[in-house]
Amino acid sequence: MIKFIATDLDGTLLNEKKQLPPEIFGLIRAFDERGVLFAPASGRQYANLKELFAPVEDKVLFICENGALVKYRGQTLHMNPIRDAFLKAALDEIRALPHLYPMLCGEATAYIEDACEPFYGYSMAAYTSCKKVNSLDEVIGRENICKIAVFDETASAEQCIKLLQPRLTHLRTIQSGFDWCDVMAPEVSKGVAIRVIRDIFGFSRGECLAFGDHMNDYEMLLECGTAYVTENAFPPLKKLIGGVIPSNEEGGVVKKLRELLENGGMI
Repeated sequence: MIKFIATDLDGTLLNEKKQLPPEIFGLIRAFDERGVLFAPASGRQYANLKELFAPVEDKVLFICENGALVKYRGQTLHMNPIRDAFLKAALDEIRALPHLYPMLCGEATAYIEDACEPFYGYSMAAYTSCKKVNSLDEVIGRENICKIAVFDETASAEQCIKLLQPRLTHLRTIQSGFDWCDVMAPEVSKGVAIRVIRDIFGFSRGECLAFGDHMNDYEMLLECGTAYVTENAFPPLKKLIGGVIPSNEEGGVVKKLRELLENGGMI
């Protein structure tokens, strides 16, 4: 019996226009009535997720910033920020490389120092709470920093990964989208967040279901007894996970959730 559902958003639940399927709020309410906890699990910030799921805000658990922050009914259940001592050195490494633009993702606000397009437009559109500052250095120590999101203007986050991983060995660098990668504390992942949630709520691995589409979802998918990737998922992830549902444009997650309800919580 499934008791917990976690789903990635961009490329998984959201369509290509970054829109939620209209049915999702009714499905979340239906699962809540049956005692099933639903969790958006995203690299997005808490402010953005809270706004996106406002109609059911009190019925969902938020896995934010790729697992660095977990919020439930306004309370912080888990947070693992980057140590301030590592931030300046990491920023200097990123700035020294061409085509890369860093963003500091704080617990409450995201910060950028570059106004170059398309980075500036993407940042302001994707982050509900985002501020332009003169230098990201001035943000260090102001609030906990959950991750450094790095935009690669060459539109190849794989290149970003190749450049940064050998330079930031004390942190975790992972591809989070086609042109973004995330730099986090070494033990941060959506999978670690799932383990924390399972401990708090008493869910077994077999009672958990997850959906994803990219490598930042991999650990989360492994931590759940049932896992699916969308047809449009990153090919290496599809090969690793195996279970494939229709694409995000075809509403694959919603179709599987309806099936789950019809089967009384059984996959």
